[in-house]
Amino acid sequence: MANNDDFQETFKQLKAILKPYAAKLHVVHDTETNYYLDTHLVMKNKQRVFFGAVRTGKAYVSFHLMPVYASAELERSISLELKKRMQGKSCFNFKTPDKELFKELAKLTKSGFAMFHNPEFLQKILPR
Repeated sequence: MANNDDFQETFKQLKAILKPYAAKLHVVHDTETNYYLDTHLVMKNKQRVFFGAVRTGKAYVSFHLMPVYASAELERSISLELKKRMQGKSCFNFKTPDKELFKELAKLTKSGFAMFHNPEFLQKILPR
């Protein structure tokens, strides 16, 4: 069973995956248990497009990555091992750090960031 130290370390390592993109995104929350990034793109409803987040819950630490939801190509590239950690369409849950799966998440995040900064891709996914 995971303990509080496991959750803290898991959160720290998952946050480190998102942190390099913070300068080009909008940091909504940055606390010990919630790190949340939006893009600078504002939709018709006057809300920013969500990019990703890490949140510590009661049972696990969740890593959310919206580009996975928005791109079938990214979703198909996810390994079976990482898919086992998936809840919903863009959330991955962990109780302890996992070096290999975190490496894969880092690659997905890099690809997703590139997609979310591609005007052609954004035009396809966002309502007009």
